[in-house]
Amino acid sequence: MNTISTRTYRDKYRQAVLDSALRNAMVAEKVCEVDRSDVKNIQNPYHGQPTATVQALAGTYTVSSFTTTNQSLDVDDEVIYAEHILDFEESLSRFDLFASRFDELSYAVAIAIDKWVLNNLLEDGTGTYTTPVGGFTTASNINVIMSNLISKVAGYADMYKGLYLVIENTDIPGFIQAQATNGFSFADAALKNGFMTNYMGVDVYVVRTGTFVDEAATTVSGTKTWTNLSHRVFGVKNVTTYAAPRGIKFEEKQVTLKTGVELVVYGYVGFRAWFQKTALTVDITLA
Repeated sequence: MNTISTRTYRDKYRQAVLDSALRNAMVAEKVCEVDRSDVKNIQNPYHGQPTATVQALAGTYTVSSFTTTNQSLDVDDEVIYAEHILDFEESLSRFDLFASRFDELSYAVAIAIDKWVLNNLLEDGTGTYTTPVGGFTTASNINVIMSNLISKVAGYADMYKGLYLVIENTDIPGFIQAQATNGFSFADAALKNGFMTNYMGVDVYVVRTGTFVDEAATTVSGTKTWTNLSHRVFGVKNVTTYAAPRGIKFEEKQVTLKTGVELVVYGYVGFRAWFQKTALTVDITLA
């Protein structure tokens, strides 16, 4: 049974609409390539990496075999939420209740997709790194960790696309302390402007604690299985792809035996860390 606060009927409000809940930042679109087209399957045939031979002048050579492997991104999960708003709840409200709820429902679906993509990104990357004891919360570790992470992908042509690091909010203390003590100009900027979003040329994104988790085919992970608790992710931007065909959709439905309408918000998602580039995504284990 739906319930509605008596404050909804008052003549004056602190805000014109219902106060929105605290919202988490969304990161996936900043580090992955996004495909919102309605194609049913994204293909990526790839072949083996050739290695040239250096030899004394001879004019002869050996012929190597050539093979092609097919890889694809399939959209096989959906993110969805629905609820029913009775007509009297909307008719007696002095603000647009439907618009407010659609906004909240759309955000709930979007943040679930963001978490789903980030965990799949971390799960599928083949690069690995274990931090010194204390992880990111220890200021003296930050420069060591960042230099080691950069070395994992340095020298590859894809580095021009930019580097990223995704941490949880509980990791920030070590970063802030390191920023405030490393070099005059850098420390000065950090002290004046607060947490800096770029460190050693790496874009640092912060998500809320509980983003990286262990899940096995649940209502959080869909068809996927993750083992990401106490892990973070680093890598090169735009070398992985997540598909969200036609973006987030919504529907209003009239339901028999009930006044008002049923609200449904949903989206389809698929993810692929392409085989040739998986080493450019590094799974960080916190020690």
